Amino acid sequence: MQEIVSSLRNNVGKVIIGKKDTIDFVLVALIAGGHILIEDTPGTGKTMLAKALAASIDAEFKRIQFTPDLLPADVTGLNIYDQKESCFRFIEGPVVTNILLADEINRATPRTQSALLEAMEEKQITIDGKTRKLEEIFLVMATQNPIETAGTFPLPEAQMDRFMMQLSMGFPSKEEELAILERFICDNPLMMLTPTCTKEEVLDMRMLSSKVTVHQSLRDYIVQLVQATRKHAAVALGVSPRGTIALLKACQVYAAMQNRDFVKPEDIKKLVKPLLSHRMIYYTGAGRKSDDNIFDELLNSIEVPSEEWSMH
Repeated sequence: MQEIVSSLRNNVGKVIIGKKDTIDFVLVALIAGGHILIEDTPGTGKTMLAKALAASIDAEFKRIQFTPDLLPADVTGLNIYDQKESCFRFIEGPVVTNILLADEINRATPRTQSALLEAMEEKQITIDGKTRKLEEIFLVMATQNPIETAGTFPLPEAQMDRFMMQLSMGFPSKEEELAILERFICDNPLMMLTPTCTKEEVLDMRMLSSKVTVHQSLRDYIVQLVQATRKHAAVALGVSPRGTIALLKACQVYAAMQNRDFVKPEDIKKLVKPLLSHRMIYYTGAGRKSDDNIFDELLNSIEVPSEEWSMH
C-alpha cells in the first residue's frame, strides 16, 4: 500500500508544489471514501489539486461551476422524453463520475446544494422516484472562497457535516513559488500526468485500512476529544457522532499509509483539526480565528494514553 500511496503522492506533487500534508489529507479522504471542502482564496491551486488527483488515478473527473441559477437537475441529471423512441431517457448529470469538483459550492442556492447531499451521503441519486447508484469511488472536492460573501449561500451545518475534512491550500513560500514558476515556465505539468493507480487498487487500500487496529484506549481518547468539543465554552454546537466515526476511519487510513497496522496517538493529533473544526458552530465572537487555540486547549486538556499500540 505504501508503494501506491508514495507514487500517488509523487505524481500529484509534480503539479502541486510543497503541500505534502494537504496531498496526504486528500489521499486519506479518497481511500476512506470521504469528501473534502477546500476553503481558500482564488488561484491557490484548488482546481489543479482535484485534476491532478483524478489524472493520477485511472478515474473519471467532472467539474461543476456552481452559480445562483444552477438547478438540481444540472447536478444530478434528468429524464427527457425521446419522441423517436416514445419513452423517457435519463441524461446523467456531472455527479455520475469518480471525482467531482464542485467549484464555488456556496454560490448555488440551498436547493441545488442539497442535490449533492444524497449523492455524498448515500452514494446514490433519486430522480423522478427512481434511485440510481453512483460509482464505488466517489469523491466530492468542493471549493469556496472565504473572502467573497456577496451572492453566496453559506453551507448549512447538515452539509458541512457531510464533508470528511475541510482544508486550506494557503499561499506558497518564496521557494515554493519559484519552484512553481520553474515547473510551469515551459509547459503545463498537469498535461503530462499519467495514472499510477487503478480504481480497484483504491478499493483494495480501503479494505486494507479497515483492518488497522485501533487500541481501546485510543478509541476512548477519540471519544473524549469529540465530547470535549461539545462542552467547550466557545463552542455552541460540538461535533456529531458522524464526526467521531470519520476521525476513526481517517486515522486507520493514515496509519496504513505510514505502513503501520495500528493507530498511534500522533495520527489522531494530526487529523483532529481538519476533520473536526468545520463540524463545530462557534458562539458569535469566538470565530474561526480561535480554531487553533480551541484544538490546542482540547488536546492539552485530555491525557494522551500510553500503551503498546500494536496490541489489541
